[in-house]
Amino acid sequence: MDYRKSKAPTSTVSRDMSKMWKDTGNVYETVVIVSKRANQISASMKHDLDKKLSEFASFTDNLEETFENREQIEISRYYEKLPKPSLIATKEYEDGDIYWKNPVKKEAVDNL
Repeated sequence: MDYRKSKAPTSTVSRDMSKMWKDTGNVYETVVIVSKRANQISASMKHDLDKKLSEFASFTDNLEETFENREQIEISRYYEKLPKPSLIATKEYEDGDIYWKNPVKKEAVDNL
């Protein structure tokens, strides 16, 4: 799922944890799944932002020359207004858009 098209809220929302952990059977496993997905989204956002801002990179060593670029400021503002990766990941989890597997549980079932 593309983080730019996410319908996640931009502010913090209280969640009913009893509904969230029904799929995994464990609150902590749910938190790990959401946090790993949030890390993936964060890395993707950082990569995209770095790629866009690299166009404006200045390779001069002069500290006195500081340029204000409106396009660079607008790109930064756009990324600041996006929902946080943890909120996007939580929304994806609630919508069932995240796929996960737990190899420890699979091994336990195979040993029975």
